[in-house]
Amino acid sequence: MRFKTADTDTYLQSRDYVDTAIVPLIKASVSTQLKSTIQAAEFTTILSDEMERQFRGRVMLFPPFSYSEEESIEANRERLRMWEKDLGNAGFKHIILLTSDSVWKPIEGQLKPLQLFFVPSIALEYIDQKNRKKVIDDQMQQILPLITGLWQQNR
Repeated sequence: MRFKTADTDTYLQSRDYVDTAIVPLIKASVSTQLKSTIQAAEFTTILSDEMERQFRGRVMLFPPFSYSEEESIEANRERLRMWEKDLGNAGFKHIILLTSDSVWKPIEGQLKPLQLFFVPSIALEYIDQKNRKKVIDDQMQQILPLITGLWQQNR
């Protein structure tokens, strides 16, 4: 399900089964490396959309957590703590942060119990539509065991 009006009724009827929130982490900055920043944002968005599609009925895809290059990682971590509290209070047992920005990797342990999924971005603009689908499917094959493993931990 998505954070959209059209999915609200479905979510309200099945909220007991929707225990996982997916939050894309998107750098929104035009100061340096504009093209690679936008490529990473597009890739993360496409991948999070595919995660929602494949796990529909079990996950809710939230709007991106956007941040500036100028913000400190500590400030972003504190903002994420507010999201964690809010989503936890709403009943989400698992909160997955999906990103292609390597700045998050060094503090992954400090984000617990949030689950960071770092997937290096691929410049999809140079890949035709048919092969683009295969690239995303290949990435999903990497993510699938991570998600199912997360769910199996809390049985």
